[in-house]
Amino acid sequence: MIIIRKRAHARGALLGNPSDGYQGRTLSVIVRNFSAEVVLYEWDSLDIVLSANDRAHFRSIHDLARDVELHGYYGGIRLIKATIKRFVEYCQAQKLALHDRNFSIRYQTSIPQQVGLAGSSAIIVATLRCLMEFYNISIPREAQPSFVLSVERDKLGIMGGLQDRVIQVYEGVVYMDFSPALERVVDGLKSYQYEPLSPALLPPLYLAYHDSLSEPTEIFHNDIRGRFDRGDPEVIGAMQKLAELTRQGREALLARDYARLHRLVNENFDVRHSIYRLPRWQVRMVEVARECGASANFAGSGGAIIGTYEGEAMFQELSRRLAAIGSRVVKPQIE
Repeated sequence: MIIIRKRAHARGALLGNPSDGYQGRTLSVIVRNFSAEVVLYEWDSLDIVLSANDRAHFRSIHDLARDVELHGYYGGIRLIKATIKRFVEYCQAQKLALHDRNFSIRYQTSIPQQVGLAGSSAIIVATLRCLMEFYNISIPREAQPSFVLSVERDKLGIMGGLQDRVIQVYEGVVYMDFSPALERVVDGLKSYQYEPLSPALLPPLYLAYHDSLSEPTEIFHNDIRGRFDRGDPEVIGAMQKLAELTRQGREALLARDYARLHRLVNENFDVRHSIYRLPRWQVRMVEVARECGASANFAGSGGAIIGTYEGEAMFQELSRRLAAIGSRVVKPQIE
């Protein structure tokens, strides 16, 4: 029996987020501490197996309400179904024949949900990797991020930019430039400038996330898109500023100027805070980290933060202080 097992990992947005959806730039790292795993094996019929995150049985009405707070109204089944549908469309458009064997597919994930660590796109990336191997179809790597984004945006109405999908496809550390002048089309899918950087360039990083308070990405991305599309100068200026901070961050990283990188990470959050209405508990995570001497920025859409720190004593202080407000702290595994 053919058994295919693929993983995709969480990610941390160090700089530039969320300008990736607004013609900006981002600098991101993969976080191997957490992953989504998809297993596909040949079967008589096409089956998608429910996982623990696709609950339909609850102890009480309060248990159901709590599950929705943590996981939203949908599990990963819709992500897998939408990925398969989009894969078929891609192959039809590229005139690629698919064999007629069926499969069973299931997933599991350890990525903390709805704290902005790209758990949904990880399931899609892992599913796509399984499908490509099962059908012996190779989608160019530079086109895969747009494929994944199209599954979420076009099939499921989940808004976002390319950053999460780029870093999950390329892994490691990636500097991304989404300037319109750099756009090109590969197999009908948009691609931009994606520059892998050596993880050895990074200073010590921490990642913290809150595992009892969360918000779906759809809620976080409130009216910023509308304001940007209407030409709101405050939002446009903020996105341009975030792109510039990322460009400077790449320079600081290449020069190993970690003091400068520290300042840029903090400034990134401050710019973001100037245009977004942020929940107080999320802002408090950033404040506590900064009180410890670390830099801090949202790692994604909110609920998790990432930044630089100096020395084990500071990391222990971060862990203690953030634990006191309900957050867990880890050192991101990038390689």
